[in-house]
Amino acid sequence: MERHFHDELQELKTELLKMATKVEELIYKSIQALKQQDKDLAQSVIDQDYEIDQIENIVEEKAIDLLALFQPMAGDFRFITTGMHINAKLERIADLTVNICQRVLEIADKPLLKPLIDTPQLAEQAKGMVRNAINAFVRRDEQLAKDVIFSDEKANNLRTAIIKELIYDYMVKDGTTAPQAVPLILVARDLERICDNAASIAEDVIYMIQAKVVKHHRELL
Repeated sequence: MERHFHDELQELKTELLKMATKVEELIYKSIQALKQQDKDLAQSVIDQDYEIDQIENIVEEKAIDLLALFQPMAGDFRFITTGMHINAKLERIADLTVNICQRVLEIADKPLLKPLIDTPQLAEQAKGMVRNAINAFVRRDEQLAKDVIFSDEKANNLRTAIIKELIYDYMVKDGTTAPQAVPLILVARDLERICDNAASIAEDVIYMIQAKVVKHHRELL
């Protein structure tokens, strides 16, 4: 029975890793679609959201079955419930990449308002935070989880810089730039939300390892 339980735990972890890999790929593709103004690539990201939803359902069902059939205790219980939280947050991240690609479809037929420099940097930050948060979960690495949480401030600063530039250097000076600037503002907001979700995953990882709640209490880190 115990061997079967651990095999099922490993399957849960495998499905989560599959989902995380696909979500990380969607972040990359969404920003490539923006940089290249590629409507086909943007649409492909939107179309893949259904696949992410299917994996989310599989992970949730596996986790619920593990809780119901084996009634795990302590660390195993925290691992499974953390996996459920991560599952939901990865699905939210995938939804945010869809949002980004919908903005691409809005502006793809117009010239880019400005060279995209800070936005790809924010996308790389988001992708790296998601990857590191998942690695922290798999390795039970508390320090890596803390690194993800602390790096969220850099993402906030990048988002703020992008939005300020678009508003004050473009929209305030020339109101006709709004149709091109607003979608880029929304992209920056969605990328920063991806970073927030990655930081939230890292908070869950610390709970899994230490049974310590740091959400809204980062002073405890």
